[in-house]
Amino acid sequence: MFKVPDIVTGNNMNLLKASGNDNSIGTFGNIMINMLPEDLAFTVFLPSETAFERDLRLNKSTSLVGGKTSDTYAVISRVLGFSTVPRALDSSMVLAGKEVSYDSLSGLELFVSKDVGGVLVVNGVKLERVDIRRGKLVVHVIDGVIMDAEFEQSVQPDFDGDE
Repeated sequence: MFKVPDIVTGNNMNLLKASGNDNSIGTFGNIMINMLPEDLAFTVFLPSETAFERDLRLNKSTSLVGGKTSDTYAVISRVLGFSTVPRALDSSMVLAGKEVSYDSLSGLELFVSKDVGGVLVVNGVKLERVDIRRGKLVVHVIDGVIMDAEFEQSVQPDFDGDE
């Protein structure tokens, strides 16, 4: 079971406890990474801060206040299950032109490869940053969110024509 970090809700929220001191992976990225123990080997294909906002509609100024905090943590923990594999996978372990597959914590199959330019790709999404280390964790930042079809439908905007 994942341990959700304690945070103080409301306008004076203390993000340092939830996010550590690493701004390089963003607020939601830090929250997600802090759900995993640093002393076990995991690889996380972490959505960029832009991807969290664009694909999941999470905004650090509105998604972490009041009653929205619990919902935000629920979404982040679901994404963690889809985008984390229980082993260390450095970019150097993936050979150009070869595809490897791993089951994520949720059982979703992840396909990892390198394109002809040597850029790491997971399930068709290019990685922006690779091989960020935090303890035994390996973090790769991607320009998208890995999720199954059911969860993707649940986070899609409603198009009801009222806008």
